[in-house]
Amino acid sequence: MEIFTSWRTWDEARVDLAELPVDLAAVERAATAAQRWHGDQLRPTGVPYVEHLLEALEVLVRGAEVTSSDLLTAVLLHDVVEDTDATLNEVEAEFGPVVTELVDWVTKPPAAGAGREAKRAAKAAYLRRLGEAPREAVLVKLADRVSNVQRLYQMPPDKQRRYYAETVTYILPLAAQHPWFARWYGEWREKFAHLR
Repeated sequence: MEIFTSWRTWDEARVDLAELPVDLAAVERAATAAQRWHGDQLRPTGVPYVEHLLEALEVLVRGAEVTSSDLLTAVLLHDVVEDTDATLNEVEAEFGPVVTELVDWVTKPPAAGAGREAKRAAKAAYLRRLGEAPREAVLVKLADRVSNVQRLYQMPPDKQRRYYAETVTYILPLAAQHPWFARWYGEWREKFAHLR
């Protein structure tokens, strides 16, 4: 199972992207905006949030061989509305309606009520809704989830089991329509099969 952790900084990503048929200026604008919005945020594992965004970018570029500027921009911005004070209107003002629609599709809405059960119900509804999403939005979500689950063993054991089940239930059906992602998630499922 291939792991995508080569790009820890934008400078590292830029060197590799410069060799590809990618609109580097557009992607760099998104990387700069993501860094501005996410600032000093950390992932639950304690690493800078931007590393997750660069991992998802690397998944699309190196794994799925995506070169679309809109998709690469959206994957860098996929969490800004959900996890920062950025709004969809701000994303649209800087990056246009296509990128904004992709970001909107992959932004989990807030839970309707308080408590763990309300949050889980909201997340399940969001994940089910992705089945109706445009192909491009699904690709953004699949790359996001690869970054999240490629090192599932770093999560607490109860979260590993829950995240494994959630990924098998909701994400694997989405991946089935995309050959590279179907292969990657198939290998991932085998590696973490002990969590069934």
